[in-house]
Amino acid sequence: MKKTIVTHMTPDVDAVSSVWLLKRFLPGWDEAEIAFVPAGKTLNNEPVDSDDDVLHVDTGLGRLDHHQTNEDTCAARRTLEFISQTQNSKFKYQIKSKIQNANNAKSKFPDEALIRLIDIVNDIDHFREVYYPNPAADFYDFSLISMLDGLKLICPDDNQKLIEFGSTALDGIYKYFQNKTWAEKELKEEGVEFKTKWGKGIGVETVNDEVVRLAQRQGFVVAVRKDPKKGYLRIKTLPESPADLAACYNIYKKKDPEATWYLHPSHKMLLNGSMKNPDCRPTKLTLREIIKVLSN
Repeated sequence: MKKTIVTHMTPDVDAVSSVWLLKRFLPGWDEAEIAFVPAGKTLNNEPVDSDDDVLHVDTGLGRLDHHQTNEDTCAARRTLEFISQTQNSKFKYQIKSKIQNANNAKSKFPDEALIRLIDIVNDIDHFREVYYPNPAADFYDFSLISMLDGLKLICPDDNQKLIEFGSTALDGIYKYFQNKTWAEKELKEEGVEFKTKWGKGIGVETVNDEVVRLAQRQGFVVAVRKDPKKGYLRIKTLPESPADLAACYNIYKKKDPEATWYLHPSHKMLLNGSMKNPDCRPTKLTLREIIKVLSN
């Protein structure tokens, strides 16, 4: 029998995330059809959870709904719990609420990126984004929530489009969260911290470019990434800092004139090699040698 995922019409982030989780991570459900019902209802008014080939999410008051409880949970969190209990190997854990010392609990889980993603969905579903710092700022609206809300106004009757768009976006967000958690670990375990006249710096040899952005968010004035495979180098400084990489640029050119060097007009970014320009020649300078110039 064809498997079917049922959710409510005009799906929100919680409903979209729940459908995405089932199709992405529950074996045998990647080709499941999606059906839409009025909020709270079930498919053909059948009893919820009465058919193993039909899963209701965020509607029907069943095991993958949450509107029947005051718990700090959502359909997506319940769906992730359900997947963890039914899969053989990919997710062997129980999802912990943020209130239950989640920081300690998360460290035990093999896929912290997915848990953190669903934690945000849960916050959104409980309207806690109103407590974010500067909650009315426009940059919060450059998000999946706003995109879905905008699409609902553009195509209010196209529920399938909302699911498809949201699922593609969640694929990207999930991948980003994986890179972010990986970058956090690399900065902590592999990062080489150093001092410059502009402030503290950190350098890492990694293929993950997210370490540069994350290092800046953590307050490092200078962030350096050396790609151990391609040899490419990226140096970035905080945009409002007094840092000026022009002198370093000239030194690097003298030390390795065969490499391709690019100093951004702002003097806040120095690049050697990029995926945007495969013809660039990577530097032969080591991370240690790069850092030594920055330190001096």
